[in-house]
Amino acid sequence: MTAGARSRRLPWAYRFVAFLLRPLLMGLTKRDWRGLENLPAEGGFVVSPNHISYADPLVFAHFMFDSGREAYFLGKDSLFAIPVVGWLLKKCGQIPVYRNTVAAADSYRAAVEAVHAGKAVGIFPEGTITRDPDLWPMRGKTGAARVALETRCPLIPVAQWGAQEILAPYGHRPSILPRKTMMMYAGPPVDLSDLYGRPIDTKVLREATDRLMECITVLLEVLREEKRPTERFDPRRHGLPQTGDPLRQPDGRRRKRAADGAEDQP
Repeated sequence: MTAGARSRRLPWAYRFVAFLLRPLLMGLTKRDWRGLENLPAEGGFVVSPNHISYADPLVFAHFMFDSGREAYFLGKDSLFAIPVVGWLLKKCGQIPVYRNTVAAADSYRAAVEAVHAGKAVGIFPEGTITRDPDLWPMRGKTGAARVALETRCPLIPVAQWGAQEILAPYGHRPSILPRKTMMMYAGPPVDLSDLYGRPIDTKVLREATDRLMECITVLLEVLREEKRPTERFDPRRHGLPQTGDPLRQPDGRRRKRAADGAEDQP
């Protein structure tokens, strides 16, 4: 399915942003997109990619838009506070996430409502750029699995690779030329059917999330033509913060990468 085959009418702001950004992305990047047949043609679902760069949302949005199933993202609330950008995001129908606050439940309810309304809801299950030193998917958070289990909608894993070449993790200086290839691979829905009849408790959420991260990692192995580490990276075991640049010191300077590889690439 292409963007021209879309049957749903987009919010005017979504169409406006796509009109501005899509030609730019088409001109500045090359694309290797796989697994589009695994994206449901109708009905709501959750779609979850790995997170490797600040450029991820643009690349992933391009992938979803051209599939005909535009994504409505859960994004950190600080983005919605940016003048003009935040206003456009709200008008596009994107969903702010107020992490570590009582308002976080509102984001969850909004995501569930969006799925019930037939939308593709994009949730980065890691919650932030991976802390794995080689950018493999790290331990996931349970939000995507929770929405999928409550709504019993398809949970689509997506692996991506290439955005980090445009903008390094936590970097602010893009590298556009020569053109980089953006690789995206959507897999079949994660099988959660055996979990539907069980209470959605911590154990079930962890099991569903681990299945999602495993599916994403398998797809990423195909894109990278490499094998994953033997153990999934868990930032808590390395004493890294839940959000923000793990190399940033309190005085604003960036530390050098740790010799043991516990931190992100510069």
